[in-house]
Amino acid sequence: MTVKELLEKAVVHKAFLATTDNDTRNRALLAMAEALRANTDQILAANDIDLANADGKISEVMKDRLRLTKERIGAMADAVVEVTRLPDPLGRKLDFVTRENGIEITKISIPLGVLAMIYESRPNVTSDAAALSIKSGNVCVLRGGKEAINSNKAIATALREGVAAAGMPEDVINLVEDTSRDSANALMTARGLVDMLIPRGGAGLIRSCVENAKVPCIETGTGICHVYIDEFADKEKAVNIINNAKTSRPSVCNAAEVMLIHKAVADGVLPEVKRVLVDDRKKAGLTPVELRLDTRAVAIIDGTTAGDRDFDTEFLDYILAVRVVDSVDEAIAHIAAHSTGHSECIVTENKENAERFTSRVDSAAVYVNASTRFTDGGEFGLGCEMGISTQKLHARGPMGLCELTSYKYVINGNGQIR
Repeated sequence: MTVKELLEKAVVHKAFLATTDNDTRNRALLAMAEALRANTDQILAANDIDLANADGKISEVMKDRLRLTKERIGAMADAVVEVTRLPDPLGRKLDFVTRENGIEITKISIPLGVLAMIYESRPNVTSDAAALSIKSGNVCVLRGGKEAINSNKAIATALREGVAAAGMPEDVINLVEDTSRDSANALMTARGLVDMLIPRGGAGLIRSCVENAKVPCIETGTGICHVYIDEFADKEKAVNIINNAKTSRPSVCNAAEVMLIHKAVADGVLPEVKRVLVDDRKKAGLTPVELRLDTRAVAIIDGTTAGDRDFDTEFLDYILAVRVVDSVDEAIAHIAAHSTGHSECIVTENKENAERFTSRVDSAAVYVNASTRFTDGGEFGLGCEMGISTQKLHARGPMGLCELTSYKYVINGNGQIR
């Protein structure tokens, strides 16, 4: 089946899904979660094939993104169930006004229609995206990467079994099995068939969608995230935060890629950062972080001298670029010049500096004394997410249910004419 044929089939179910009530959609979600659990062995077997095919082709860090376990599949099912507990995003009265002539105007939330998503590596995105789409009354068309195709097919099969068991057409969830560039281009150019396209992956994928899409497109994901350690930072907090932001899962977009540190505390904090991120990890048999240091940092601790592109790179690996700055304003200026608008953090006990940082840093998520790893739909109470938008129009930050809706105006009159 071609992408166009699949989309034409998906469009047929837009009106049906848009008119279902919240209970009906929740029953489908519960059945989807049950089907994931029931098909765990089949999904793991498919994932084993993907992992074997990936040997020698992708890094161990990226293989971790691809790998599924019984526990991870259980967490996927739990995330689907969690979505049922969220409020119905449809039919919300967003605004209401009565005009002088008696006309009543109500602004009401509605589904977008057909959501298309192009994503890479992480097969759990398949279930997250399908769950949020169904809950928000949208038909979804999902196109994962070739490295996860067997896993995605097994997951999508289970999810379609679930919605069918709940009495819904299975074609409200669709997987594009062609992982060639042609299928991605077909989704990007399917005007009249795709209501919103969401790319979720590396910089190349996102750039391709933004530059070539002829359908509405949300720019997501690329994360050159910064942690700035201020001169008034608590040392223990600073080291714990940068350790978590860099090493807890370096292959995801909310992991820290750059650490900025004020010159007044660099001599005291940088050796401790190196001990925790490099020395202690070596002793524990863990992958140490490669520190890529500017000229001032390399005079304080051992590491690799930073290259020209190291402060503009999303490493997605155990690599951290480090720069010493003279002030909070210099840190803010560096972020403005190098950030992708994802997530930034200041570690400080100074309220004025914290407020200066949060008001002047223009990213989707700005933290004070907390790890950037919290930029996540589940952590924000959204159940799960379709991706993290780094643009400003329509959606910004973790995209949950509300970001998958539009609105219309319903006008009630009593014979008024203009």
